Amino acid sequence: MSATPRWGVSVYKERFRFCAAHFLVFPDGSREELHGHNYRVSVEVEGPLGEGDVVVDFMHLKPLVQRLCDALDHRTLVAARSPHLRVERDDDLVWVHHRDGRFAFPLRDVELLPVTNTSTELLAAYLCARLRESMARRLPERPLHRIRVTVEESSGQSGWYEERLGPVAEASPGAGR
Repeated sequence: MSATPRWGVSVYKERFRFCAAHFLVFPDGSREELHGHNYRVSVEVEGPLGEGDVVVDFMHLKPLVQRLCDALDHRTLVAARSPHLRVERDDDLVWVHHRDGRFAFPLRDVELLPVTNTSTELLAAYLCARLRESMARRLPERPLHRIRVTVEESSGQSGWYEERLGPVAEASPGAGR
């Protein structure tokens, strides 16, 4: 039985971070207090070796991850698809209703995410989808087989999400790195 080689790269930079406020809504509909984290993001991608014997050039991948982090930095993250929240917008405010309480946030300070909760796992899934779209637009010649995004909310505490996009990469004869 021979091993099937796989190729991948990962990026984890100190600057791949965002500071944001959020709250989780629990299965019974209750919620935790609004609070914040200094989130850190890391990304792994897997695929075939391409031109230059790389899966993806770090110089192309790093700015895409940085843009995702920058878009969430200094925002209040709201789970716009939560069945326990009602979100309304007017010209300059976002109202978030939960049971008998409500929050009012300046529109420019809120990121309404298409998720049901703002857990690290769902934040990772959201970032993964955005990264996949961005890579397809900016690097269409780079077919990927897997993307994994990890979101750390505090040291030693993280959630991750992984998408398998195609078959496991086959190594080309003589390819090395």
